[in-house]
Amino acid sequence: MTKTILNNRLKKKMKQKNEMTQQADSSIARLQTFYKEKVTPALIERFQYKNVMRVPRLEKISINIGVGAAAAEPKLLEVALQELAQITGQKPQIRKSRKAISNFKLREGQAIGCRVTLRRKAMYEFFDRFVSLAVPRIRDFRGLSDTSFDGRGNYTTGVREQIIFPEIDIDKVPRISGMDISFVTSATTDEEAYVLLSELGMPFKKKNN
Repeated sequence: MTKTILNNRLKKKMKQKNEMTQQADSSIARLQTFYKEKVTPALIERFQYKNVMRVPRLEKISINIGVGAAAAEPKLLEVALQELAQITGQKPQIRKSRKAISNFKLREGQAIGCRVTLRRKAMYEFFDRFVSLAVPRIRDFRGLSDTSFDGRGNYTTGVREQIIFPEIDIDKVPRISGMDISFVTSATTDEEAYVLLSELGMPFKKKNN
């Protein structure tokens, strides 16, 4: 009887361990695995890093939507919040004006935009969808600009139409709007950041274009 109980307990523990392992595996994004297995060795070979901890990595992605017209039509901000949540799968944060501008009928503390900051799995999944699904849908696309680095290894690009994201139903879009997307990396130079993002699949404009 005691042996049967011990066997049942052992089976239960093994089952729990297997479930935890499966959950851990599913919590890793495809691109995150690709970074560890393919991108890291490529960067080490390119820049001859002595320590693997020096290899640049993607730290976070910030998406910002400015809705200046929300000062006169607040409903536009609600739409932007809903669309950004659909695109990122995360609840956006409302951005408010820091000072009043009378020419734009803008009051201090008025809601005029929204943003989301993605990290870890959500960050890699968004990056994957952005380069493989959204970017190819940009009209007359010839590559993203490679001059939008800030000198500290971070890259920002602008999207003119939110409808390039497959999560957005074009039939339900009341207004075409754009957004700014910033890719923050641990790279210390723009060259390292450029190679990192390129290896991850960022479709930069070819040099001869």
